[in-house]
Amino acid sequence: MIKVPVFDNSGNSLEDVTLSEETFGGKVRRELLRDTIIMHEANHRKGTASTKTRGEVAGGGRKPWKQKHTGRARAGDIRSPIWKGGGVVFGPKPRDYSFSLNRKAKRVALQTAILSRLIDNEVVLIDKLELDLPSTKKLASILKCLEIRESCLIVMQEFDETIWKSSRNIYNVKFRVASDLNAYDVVKYKKLLIVKDVLENLKFE
Repeated sequence: MIKVPVFDNSGNSLEDVTLSEETFGGKVRRELLRDTIIMHEANHRKGTASTKTRGEVAGGGRKPWKQKHTGRARAGDIRSPIWKGGGVVFGPKPRDYSFSLNRKAKRVALQTAILSRLIDNEVVLIDKLELDLPSTKKLASILKCLEIRESCLIVMQEFDETIWKSSRNIYNVKFRVASDLNAYDVVKYKKLLIVKDVLENLKFE
């Protein structure tokens, strides 16, 4: 069992919530977490690297000099890969690096990512997170009261435009709706700021 304190907006501890490891898969599966991170990074790769083969390099097909009696090495094409400015052999071409894991693997990866954050005491539970008007200053003050100085992922049950607008101008702070939560974001950000009810009712589908 893992005990996690619940705070208010001023950083005062209200209560302790006890969570079972079994809710989050029972153990940290590092291999699956690694595969998930590789998947997300691969899916963001542009894959635009491109080189020209000898058939694509500009230049004529004329033989640069006669075959014999020049004292120089034989040459048939200035676009040869062994020449400076010639084509590239087996060089990169535009390609799609993206791939996907199955739904169950993604679900277990999210569970293990949250469990790893809980074990490392990087999860900050808050009773409720509300602002009357968008205010970067007020949200930054709340994060300061909660002693969150590193990168932070804010997770709420539903989209809150006020919190979203307040967070988007704070460096290394990102807002996520619980239904859009993924293992990569949980691992990428050092702290996980999540509303208590959201964590208790989080559905891994």
